[in-house]
Amino acid sequence: MLNKRMILVSAATAACALGIGFLMQPSTSLPSSTAAALGDGVPQDPAVPAPLAIEKITLTSANQTAAQTQPALGLDPGGQQAPAAGCAMQARATAHPGALVALYIAAPCRAGERITLHHQGMMVTETLDAEGSLDLLVPALASTAVFIIEPSLTSQSQSTGAVAQVEVPDMAEVDRVVLQWGGNSGFEIHAREFGAQYGALGHVWHGADQVGSAGAGQVMQLGDAGQLAPRLAEVYSFQRSAAEVSGVIEISVETEISEINCGRDISAQTLRISGDQVQTRDLTLSMPDCTATGDFLVLNNLVENLKIAAK
Repeated sequence: MLNKRMILVSAATAACALGIGFLMQPSTSLPSSTAAALGDGVPQDPAVPAPLAIEKITLTSANQTAAQTQPALGLDPGGQQAPAAGCAMQARATAHPGALVALYIAAPCRAGERITLHHQGMMVTETLDAEGSLDLLVPALASTAVFIIEPSLTSQSQSTGAVAQVEVPDMAEVDRVVLQWGGNSGFEIHAREFGAQYGALGHVWHGADQVGSAGAGQVMQLGDAGQLAPRLAEVYSFQRSAAEVSGVIEISVETEISEINCGRDISAQTLRISGDQVQTRDLTLSMPDCTATGDFLVLNNLVENLKIAAK
């Protein structure tokens, strides 16, 4: 995928309004004339809904770097009774360097169940292990990081969730961009640091380690793609305190045309983290027909490029 040739593709009026550069990277075995356009509008992504509205949650904090919580109220629209003793879901969050949070979830009566993690507008689907627990490293999106764990609404066990909160002292030192979507749409986030070309050192994406192009930043994948209709995310992070040069990091979004997504509309959402502010942008793409399977669509300017000053 790294040697694909780029050609400019026309886009609809809505794309111009958003300032999205839309390109296609065809594979060598398929025609290069395939074109795709953005939809007439940019509706709210049905696969990435607005953050869950939950009220009257009490957050408890053990200290400045870790927090342990009580079960969250209001997550069960069915009004089920309180969980039996020992079955209540618990969550604990601990801050780590790089504005990362180690999240531990324990729900001993829910082995193997599906959960949804909500954090500052980001939503991902995860799965509890055979013991009903989950250890997860999550990029923080706010200096006061609140994580809401929502159990599956189809669960046969009690559906009360949990909340965890932790202070992230180095959040201001990190630039972060989130790409999230629903289902197996094949989205990827790519960062080309300080003029790096595709496949060269400084081209950062989830497969960078395999091709030796890792740079100063990193991409983390979140979500269990093995679940039915999962919510998935990729997060690119760059630590400003480690910057040795000044320049621009170009951010692009790519998706491969596959048998799963060809000939239909697919949606995604980006979150740009600046301090404690989250800027969101919704995207809907009308994918080419299945004769273009194996090609890649590249969207530039969907996310504002990161401008980095050396320390």
